[in-house]
Amino acid sequence: MTQISPRAQAFERLATIMDELRAQCPWDMKQTMESLRHLTIEETFELTDSIIENDLPEIKKELGDIMLHLVFYAKIASEKKAFDIADVINAQCEKLIYRHPHIYGDVKVQNEEDVKRNWEQLKLKEGNKSVLGGVPKSLPAMIKAMRIQEKARGVGFDWEEPHQVWEKVQEEIAEFKEASDNNDQKHMESEFGDVLFSLINYARFKNINAEEALERTNKKFIYRFQYLEEAARKLGKNLSDMTLAEMDVYWNEAKKN
Repeated sequence: MTQISPRAQAFERLATIMDELRAQCPWDMKQTMESLRHLTIEETFELTDSIIENDLPEIKKELGDIMLHLVFYAKIASEKKAFDIADVINAQCEKLIYRHPHIYGDVKVQNEEDVKRNWEQLKLKEGNKSVLGGVPKSLPAMIKAMRIQEKARGVGFDWEEPHQVWEKVQEEIAEFKEASDNNDQKHMESEFGDVLFSLINYARFKNINAEEALERTNKKFIYRFQYLEEAARKLGKNLSDMTLAEMDVYWNEAKKN
């Protein structure tokens, strides 16, 4: 008798609970793919928060929440006679095998870049008309810029050296400065977008995730600002009543912490 692995047992348990909830719980019975969508987005952002904080217990919790959503969508689809969770998993397995011919075939690769290049070429063979066609339209702009650049690099469209990218950053900053000096609002907005895109590109060359870097700065600013607010409360003051010089004292204290 074949023994079922703990991994398979855990997944079957989750799928069974989902079946029971869908049949018996008023809230779960009411849900649709559309109603779950915004909740899934929220859960995904909660996972990214826990990853940035390197909070492994929280990462485990958020992965569970997202996994539940995946099973939930598949359960709804099975009720529509469209597909079930086994179809989803098997299709993903087949795709992974097809897109890794260097593991499951006789293709030879030298490095990670070869793998990415093969991946994009195989996607085109699957019917994608453009290498950039797989970038979701609703992605946040910064993440979208990163994905666009990564995919373009996958087919060899990229700068060769970091200094070339930095020169492009400086060029775009100069063009933005010129538009700003001319007070040309439309031109400024266009050039500012170019500055951001080129900075994201340079970050990629320096192995910096621009989205994560900005989020860490956001968190840093929130911490320092809330430290400043707490200091003002202890003084019995409102921030609006403090001078910038007074605020700087506590801001610098927060930086030291």
